[in-house]
Amino acid sequence: MAQNDAVPADDSYDPLLIGQRIRARRQQRGLSLAALAAEVGRAPSQLSVIENGKRELRLGELSRIARALEVSVDDLLAPEAPSRRAGLEIALERAQSGSLYRSLDLPDLPVRKSLSDAAIETILALHEELRRLHEERAATPEEARRVNGQLREEQSQGGNYYPELEERARELLERIGHRGGPLSHSKVSRLAAELGFSLHSVPDLPHSTRSITDSEHRRIYLPLGRATSDPRSTVLQAIAAHVLGKEEPTDYGDLLRQRVETNYLACALLLPERGALDLLQGAKARRELSVEDLRDEFAVSYETAAHRFTNLATHHLGIPVHFLKVHSSGTILKAYQNDAVRFPTDALGAVEGQRVCRWWSARRVFRSEDRMGQYCQYTDKPGGTYWCTSHIESGPGGEFSISVGTAYQHTKWFRGRETTVRHTSTCPDPACCREPAPELVDRWEGSVWPVARLHASLLAAMPTGTFTGVDRVAMLEFLERHAPEADG
Repeated sequence: MAQNDAVPADDSYDPLLIGQRIRARRQQRGLSLAALAAEVGRAPSQLSVIENGKRELRLGELSRIARALEVSVDDLLAPEAPSRRAGLEIALERAQSGSLYRSLDLPDLPVRKSLSDAAIETILALHEELRRLHEERAATPEEARRVNGQLREEQSQGGNYYPELEERARELLERIGHRGGPLSHSKVSRLAAELGFSLHSVPDLPHSTRSITDSEHRRIYLPLGRATSDPRSTVLQAIAAHVLGKEEPTDYGDLLRQRVETNYLACALLLPERGALDLLQGAKARRELSVEDLRDEFAVSYETAAHRFTNLATHHLGIPVHFLKVHSSGTILKAYQNDAVRFPTDALGAVEGQRVCRWWSARRVFRSEDRMGQYCQYTDKPGGTYWCTSHIESGPGGEFSISVGTAYQHTKWFRGRETTVRHTSTCPDPACCREPAPELVDRWEGSVWPVARLHASLLAAMPTGTFTGVDRVAMLEFLERHAPEADG
C-alpha cells in the first residue's frame, strides 16, 4: 500500500474504532491532546477530529501516530474496542449516524464523560427496538406481497404441479387402503390414527389458529362450532405439515411456501391424482371438461376442485390455465396463471388486493340470477380472447367468485364453450371501467360526498411477537389446559 493511500474504511478499519484506540493509548501514556498533536505535527483540533472518528486517516499519518504512541499500526487497527465504555460510545455514534435516527429529526447527543454507561445502554436499547419495529412494519404487507409474487411465478413455471407431493399423497392413501372416490371423514380420521395422532374437537381453540398440533402427545386440536368449509381440509393440512416436517416459519417466504405445499398435499389427498386424472382425461376425450364434475365426483368445494384442476390441467392435459378468487367487491383474493393472461398488479408485481376489470367473468358472474347453473363467458382482452367459467361461493368474508379460464384455442375441450356471452375488456386502460361516463360526472360533480368503508387491515399493525399472526400466549395456554396428565 502506498504511503498516501487512505486506510480502508470497512469493518476492520472503522474510523470510530481507530479514533477510540488512539485516544485510549494517548490517555494510557498520560499525553494531552496538544502534546500528541505536537509530536505528529498536527493541530490539536485536527487530532480531535481523528479521535472522534470524523476523518479517515492516511497510512502515513497513522504510522506517525503509532510511533508517537509507541505501538504498532496493527495495534491501532485491532478490531476490538479498547474498553467496554469505548464500545458503547462507538455503538452510540453509529446509531446516531444511521438513517433511522436521522429520520426522527432529533438533535445529536454529545458523548461526554457525564453520560453514564447505563444511559448509553438505555438509548441503544431504545434505538434497537425502534429499528426492529421499523423493519417489521416495512416488511408488512409489502414484503409478504413481494414474496407471494415470486412464489406465484415459480408455480407458473412448473405448471403448478409438484410431483414429489403427488407421490407423498399416493403413499399416504395406500397406507389406509384408499382405492378411489371421495375421501370420507372416517378415512381422514383413520389416516391421522395411522400417523399416530388422535383428533380432538374443542370449543376454545384460539381464534388466531385453524388447528393446533401437539407433537408431544400426538394430538390434533380442531375448532368445535366454528364454521369451516370442509373440516377434512383442516385435518389434512395439519397432517400435511407434520408429514412434510414443517417447523415454525422463519420469514414470509417460508410461511407462504409452507402454506402452498401443505394446501397442495391436502388437496392431492382429497382428490387423488389417479382418480382425478381418469375423470379429466375421459372428459377431455368427450370435449366435456368441467370443474363441476370434479367437484361432484370427489365431494369437495368448487374452490378445492378448481385448485386441483390447475394442478393437473397443464402437466397432464396440456392446457395452460388461470385461476381467480375474487371478492364481490371486485378485489382479487387469490390468483394463478400460466396461460399469459394479464392480471392487474401493483408496483411490486402483487396481484392480491387489485381490482379485476368489470367485464371479466369473475365479476360478471355476480350479475347472474342463476346461481345453480354454469356461468361461462368469452372475454376479448388486449392479449387475446379468453374463455372462463365462474361460480359463486360464500364464506366468512361474504360472497366471492371462483373462476378457471384458458386461451381461446383451448376452449374446444370444455363444456360451456357454446356460450354466446361475450364482453370486451381494454384494461389496464382506465377508460375501460375505471372512469365513470362523462355524462355521469357532469350530472353529479360537486353533489356527492361518500363515506369510505375502510378495510380493517388497512390500518392494522402487525400482531406483537410473531409475523404469522398466531397469538402464542393463547396457544400455549390452550395446550397447557388440554395436555393429558402424566401417568403416575
